[in-house]
Amino acid sequence: MHMRNTQPAPMRERLSNVCERACTSPVYLVHSSKGDRVSIYMPMVVELVVAMLACVRIGAVHSIVFAGFSAESLCERIMDSQCSLVITAGQLFVICWWCFSSSLQVPWNPDVDLCWHALLRGASDVCEPEWVESEDPLFILYTSGSTGKPKGVLHSVSGYMLYTATTFKLVFDHQPDDVYWCTADIGWITGHSYITYGPLANGATSVLFEGLPTFPDVSRMWQIVDKYRVSKFYTAPTAIRLLMKYGSEPVQRYKRNSLKVLGTVGEPINPEAWQWYYTVVGEKRCPIVDTFWQTETVSGRGRFNLSVVAPPGGRCLTKALKPTFPFFGVVPAILNESGEELEGPSEGYLVFKQPWPGVMRSVYGNHSRFESTYFKKFPGYYVTADGCRRDKDGYYWITGRIDDMLNVSGHLLSTAEIESALVEHAAVVEAAVVGRPHPVKGESLYCFVTLTEGATLSGPLEAELRKQVREKIGAIATPDYIQNAPGLPKTRSGKIMRRVLRKIACDERDLGDISTLADSSVVEQLFRDRCLTTP
Repeated sequence: MHMRNTQPAPMRERLSNVCERACTSPVYLVHSSKGDRVSIYMPMVVELVVAMLACVRIGAVHSIVFAGFSAESLCERIMDSQCSLVITAGQLFVICWWCFSSSLQVPWNPDVDLCWHALLRGASDVCEPEWVESEDPLFILYTSGSTGKPKGVLHSVSGYMLYTATTFKLVFDHQPDDVYWCTADIGWITGHSYITYGPLANGATSVLFEGLPTFPDVSRMWQIVDKYRVSKFYTAPTAIRLLMKYGSEPVQRYKRNSLKVLGTVGEPINPEAWQWYYTVVGEKRCPIVDTFWQTETVSGRGRFNLSVVAPPGGRCLTKALKPTFPFFGVVPAILNESGEELEGPSEGYLVFKQPWPGVMRSVYGNHSRFESTYFKKFPGYYVTADGCRRDKDGYYWITGRIDDMLNVSGHLLSTAEIESALVEHAAVVEAAVVGRPHPVKGESLYCFVTLTEGATLSGPLEAELRKQVREKIGAIATPDYIQNAPGLPKTRSGKIMRRVLRKIACDERDLGDISTLADSSVVEQLFRDRCLTTP
């Protein structure tokens, strides 16, 4: 089945009578085969995992889009990967898993809209597997790019499966009687690797959770831990910081005596959160496995998560906040700006010196971008785009991105993509986005906008700009702060000095060398007008 070449509608309110009508229609046969791309846009339900594994069974290549992304973000990924089929829980021109309401913005079209339940009624319970080569593609997963256009990271069958199975087994010290729970969303690589493929490859019993950690109350996660006797628990520092503010009482309502290992993923964990996690949640008896991996390297979404530097099974007493030593087969190095390898205690660019089974194989449809993004800066090395510091004990500290990316609640966002969404508004002629520390999300989005002549940054305009970014990218990219910027600090060649903007956003007056600024007077004005309170 081929999609029409039009933009898909956003996720809809759910529909019940439409599904009922569809289920009384003739049963459709959907023919996807080896090599076909299938886009999946679903919430955290079992059918999402079923759809992934069904693709693998027939040799199709799945491309999962995080359900929090907007229709436009979904459309961009569908078109780039040339998907022939979309599976969703809302309503597009697709297979519809389930429908709950008759309020449709786009009418049901039986020529292209198919109902999951109707299809199941006519399906055989036997499906012979499609045999594939070890280097055949397994899935595409899009990650934000510094140019604003997402990169379709392509992973192969054997390397990804081998490395995910191995890292799950060893990093979390998986045992047959464990009950494992990763709270990530499958729309990110952590969910791919440590909800679906890693646990299933090891025959693990795991929890799949759809919902919020604070609903119906803030003790929800610990209730689930007790109910299912969870022994290995893997979550993000954002969630830990969110729950910290409610104190220890909601945690201590439940015993949590089944817990053996705690894990973190997605971003750096600050000392306060680490101590609370270790002392309150784990009662000082559970080691914390702090992992760092990337979409490109098999596991972990974003800039601070790649099992390349995770201690096996938490069996060593890890230093707080440190991802410790590299995983087997991974050979990191720290380079200076000139590409020279640094030894001993040092700080610089984190790179890898040799490939390992789980590393990405290409950017889908654009291998030259793969080469230029990851290998051009330092030929012969894989460039992570992260800064790193190695201490005297040989432990690695991930210090932050070296490109224009932001980590918001564990989600890696491209500043260029957000800026592009802002300047599409008729009132905005230029925009620059930087990160500002946030006690829960890690980083918040601080946006500087230069307006058209006569425009004023009013409350209604701010609301329009936030709405525009949400619709273009998704709710996770909604600006926290929007500041009017009559001018931006630029070099004489016209390049925006983002490090200066970051200083302004954080009210840090030590700007360093600004002699290359074309007009330094804009800096003081931006300091005067900076946003002081969270909206």
